[in-house]
Amino acid sequence: MNHVSRRAFVQLTGAVGLMGLAGPLLAQTAAKRAGKLVLGQSIPMTGAANEIGMAFAAGAKLFVDAHNERVGAGGTVLELRQLDDGYQAEKARANATRLLADGADVLFGFVGTASAEAGAAVAQQQGAPFFAPFAAADALRDKAHGNVFHVRPSMADEAYAMLRQCDTLGQKRIAVVVDDDAMGRAALQAIQDAAGELKLAPPVAVATVSPGSTQVSGAVAAMVKAQPQAILQASLSQTTAAFVREMRKAGYASALMTFSVVGIDPLYTALGKDIRGVIISQVVPSPRETSRTPIVKEYLAALADSDQIASYEGLEGFIAAKAMAEAVRRAGAAPARAALVKAMAAMNDYDVGGFRINLRPPLRDASRSVDLVYITAEGRVLR
Repeated sequence: MNHVSRRAFVQLTGAVGLMGLAGPLLAQTAAKRAGKLVLGQSIPMTGAANEIGMAFAAGAKLFVDAHNERVGAGGTVLELRQLDDGYQAEKARANATRLLADGADVLFGFVGTASAEAGAAVAQQQGAPFFAPFAAADALRDKAHGNVFHVRPSMADEAYAMLRQCDTLGQKRIAVVVDDDAMGRAALQAIQDAAGELKLAPPVAVATVSPGSTQVSGAVAAMVKAQPQAILQASLSQTTAAFVREMRKAGYASALMTFSVVGIDPLYTALGKDIRGVIISQVVPSPRETSRTPIVKEYLAALADSDQIASYEGLEGFIAAKAMAEAVRRAGAAPARAALVKAMAAMNDYDVGGFRINLRPPLRDASRSVDLVYITAEGRVLR
């Protein structure tokens, strides 16, 4: 499986975490003939979820650099400033405050449920748009958060897709394992909401695990006792991997399903061939070279001139940055925040390249597809 290269990591963490060295020079050159809009992004470059954060951030920067190379007179250069928050909400809050104080026009692409909540609160206080959070709680889709715009489907969309698959296969006894944190609580709520919408019985068992921990014996014991036909999990890769291994040792042979936040690449790194049979929900098209989707082709073409390797998270970052650029284009030259918000709110059926997105979707958007992919022992991704 693939991941962001070390060179890409150095580019992202260089210059005190603010863009790669090529980014500022590119933006400065382009800015001579165009306006500039600053995107402030807080991501986990270190700590838990760093592989996901790095891939998502690298994909976004890939689009921004390509956009700035081709922006013409009267166009707007995008400057992407990226800071490390170590997957810690308080650090993300401090980063959000710093980025806005240093001139960011938009807070963009925060990664992590708690980090997104913290960043969105700062953005709301300061009247800034909060764009394309990764794995934000569905609570941020409430009308009270009029400055928040989502590129990815909701957790409710993912939960609905997984539970509908279980229902189709006659798997009625569903159990849930989640991290004991903001992400886990948001996922559990999404599963409960989706079960209600599908008129399914509530979970037969719910277990929580410490975020990032590999100590999963309590959760395994609860699942063995409940004897579910399928288990839905919302944890990061190391915890998910530990749980999958221990459940297999305990003789569990039924369905193991997980939300997209786990990340296919880090999960494969942690599990190896033991990943066989795990089903992961995905919210963007497959980034494989065989894809006929135009946005995937555009992403892969941009990758060809970099040392990154294709990933779902990288593609999602690329899509988020392209949607951001379109919002800026619609808002006009040197757009103020109010103009940006107005433009974003009107993007309810934007074709980003054979893949449609709605920046102000309902809690569960029936028009959005969520793929359930199956991983082979060799790491191949099958739909």
